[in-house]
Amino acid sequence: MIMKGQKISDRYQIIKEIGEGGMANVYLAYDTILDRNVAVKILRGDLSNDEKFVRRFQREALSASSLSHPNIVEVYDVGEDNGEYYIVMEYIEGKHLKSLLKRRGKLTLSEAVDIMLQITDGMGVAHDSYIIHRDIKPQNIMILENGLVKITDFGIAMAMNATQLTQTNSVMGSVHYLPPEQASGQGSTLQSDIYSMGIVMYELITGELPFKGDNAVEIALKHLKEPIPDIKEKVPNIPNSIVNIIKKATAKNPKNRYQDAREMHEDLKTCLDDSRALEPIITFKYSEADTDDAKIMKMVKKEKETQENKKEETEEIIAKKITGDDLKKQNKLLIILAFIFTGLIVGITALVVFMPILTNGSQNKVPDVTGLSISEAIDKLQDEGFKVADKEEEISSADISEGLVVKTNPAIGSKRKSGTEITLYVSIGDTQVTIEDYTGKSYLEIKGKLEALGLNVMIEKKKVENSKDSKYEDGKIIEQSIKPGEKLSVGSAITLYIPDIISSYPDFTSGNYTISDIKDFADKYELELEIEYRQTSEYEPGTIIYQSRSKGSTIVAGQTLKVRIAETPDVDTDDELAEPDDCGGLC
Repeated sequence: MIMKGQKISDRYQIIKEIGEGGMANVYLAYDTILDRNVAVKILRGDLSNDEKFVRRFQREALSASSLSHPNIVEVYDVGEDNGEYYIVMEYIEGKHLKSLLKRRGKLTLSEAVDIMLQITDGMGVAHDSYIIHRDIKPQNIMILENGLVKITDFGIAMAMNATQLTQTNSVMGSVHYLPPEQASGQGSTLQSDIYSMGIVMYELITGELPFKGDNAVEIALKHLKEPIPDIKEKVPNIPNSIVNIIKKATAKNPKNRYQDAREMHEDLKTCLDDSRALEPIITFKYSEADTDDAKIMKMVKKEKETQENKKEETEEIIAKKITGDDLKKQNKLLIILAFIFTGLIVGITALVVFMPILTNGSQNKVPDVTGLSISEAIDKLQDEGFKVADKEEEISSADISEGLVVKTNPAIGSKRKSGTEITLYVSIGDTQVTIEDYTGKSYLEIKGKLEALGLNVMIEKKKVENSKDSKYEDGKIIEQSIKPGEKLSVGSAITLYIPDIISSYPDFTSGNYTISDIKDFADKYELELEIEYRQTSEYEPGTIIYQSRSKGSTIVAGQTLKVRIAETPDVDTDDELAEPDDCGGLC
């Protein structure tokens, strides 16, 4: 069990747990060598005991560490400590896309296209290196407060591919985005990621998944045989260009899809242009029905029919008398199976022995040069086959004397190819920062200033409620972990607390609110507003006479707020119509 304050590999100090999943637990940690916060994913216990999975996980994660792009969460390190296998990644202060969808329901077209442009841009870099993610889904896409998108879980997703369909209950989130070829066990290509991105785009725009079912197998079968629902039925006025992008991305036959993420990205760039709104709906060059999936479906159907009679067949087999000839046939079959099994064992053993050599043979560990002089560090790095950057970076250190090496980039202990350029960080001695009173100031401004001075700044939300005595503002600091006047060494941490305001309903019937005010209020807090008009002479027209949510109750996004508004009663004209006129009704 990982505890707060525990150090992983004597380097990554655990601050707190920030996530828990089927494959790994995620922790916020402090990298004591590179002086920064990182996210550490530690493999779940049962996966850590699967040697085949661990080897694949390490190999794929190292491959993913070569990716560098603003829309991809960077992988810093992969390792093992006391039987715990971990991957160290860039720490992202944001939420995954699934959370946004749960809160918003669906996104606008411009928002969805912007997100897809970022996803395809990042995946384009991966596809350029022929790295396949294999598990693109909203849960693996982070979105920051400024709208920046980050794709995560490359290493784990690629390693999970081998066992994905054998763990039905644990992949329900993934199977909704599963390409037909992956569902049928044919392996993955670049076009497999394209299919998953097409499903994600469909969900962003409609707020729904195209295929649903009671279990993972049922959903996988729908990916195999059912066309994606017509998005125009969900969003009638959607441009044909976007329909075409989703249709092409989610084609059953990989030959009909985009060749890679880069091609899809280029198509997305112009999809909102007015000139493309009414473009013809695409037709596929290659048949969707003639793929291997059709054959797979026949096999699945046959297997299903066989399973329906399983009980009866089993009883017949048990009751059948085994003859001498049957035993001879069974013995021959056992011998054949033994040969096949032996061949598989030899093949797997060869892969286990030689694959790490083939994949990691050209990679060396960055040696520990901490505390060495610049010249000594250069000699040691060059002896290991690395290049050293011409310019060193300066950094404050309370532990390392001035002029000696504090750390390197890439990090000490990480594996890199021979010839990789290493940057040395040299100590300028211990420098300290005097902490001021930051309450009432913007956390973004203070965070930037303190990080520029070399401090590690963490932002945490604290639940508060506005009242007559205290008024809180979003984004303004309300507390700090270090008192004003205290000094911190560069590299030390400080926590700034901002309000997580608990908002409550006002009294709309007080006479101080208009219909426009209530509409603005509902938009601000993402409420479903229902307005009912009541004819009455007791109140002035436009007066709010009822609200379904009581004054002081907590506001929760997505709630329904009903209000009743007074309007002028209809004029009763029966008496006027009943009066006779002078001409007997003939004039």
